Amino acid sequence: APGPGGRGRRGRGAVAGLVVSRTAGEDGTLRILLKFDLGCSADAAWEMLTDPRALQQLYSPVMSVTPLEPGGFPAKLGEGRHEIAVRAYGLMPMGTQFITITFPKRKGGVRMLRDSGPTTSGLLGLITTWEHSMAVSSLPDGRTRYRDQLRFSAGILTPVFWPILWGVWQWRASRIQRLAASR
Repeated sequence: APGPGGRGRRGRGAVAGLVVSRTAGEDGTLRILLKFDLGCSADAAWEMLTDPRALQQLYSPVMSVTPLEPGGFPAKLGEGRHEIAVRAYGLMPMGTQFITITFPKRKGGVRMLRDSGPTTSGLLGLITTWEHSMAVSSLPDGRTRYRDQLRFSAGILTPVFWPILWGVWQWRASRIQRLAASR
C-alpha cells in the first residue's frame, strides 16, 4: 500500500465486516474511515456514543481517558467542551485535549456526533487539526450502520501519527463492536 503521505492515494482493508480506508487530503490531513454494522438498535448505539463511560471503555487499556472538568464527566456527553487527559496504557502521559462536541443535523434518520478538538498539550498538542465524526443509522433488520471518520494533521509529523492513530482506531472498532453487542 502507498505510504500515508501520498496525496489522494487510498488504502483499504476489510476485517469481519469492517471497512477501513486511509485517504490523504490536498490540505495535508489524513483521514481514517471506519464503516461497519452493529448488532444493536440505532438508539442503543447512540446511547453508547454519548455515554462517557463507554468512551473510556472504547480506548481501555490502550489509552486511558480521564476527565479534567470539576466533578468529572457529565452523565451524558452533550454539546460543548469536555477537557480530558490521555495516557498510553494508563502510564505514559500523552497530553490533554478538549472533546468539543456538536450534533450536526443529518437527513434520513442519521444521527451524528462531531468532535472538533482541539488537542492542547503534550504529544497530542502536536496535532494541529482534529475532526472526528461518528454517525449511526438504522438498518431495515433492526441493526445499526456505524460510520466513523477522523481527519487529522500534525504538519510534517502527520506520517508519524498515522500508524499510531490507525492502530488506535482499529482497537476502537473492535471495542465498539463488542460494546454494541452487549446492549
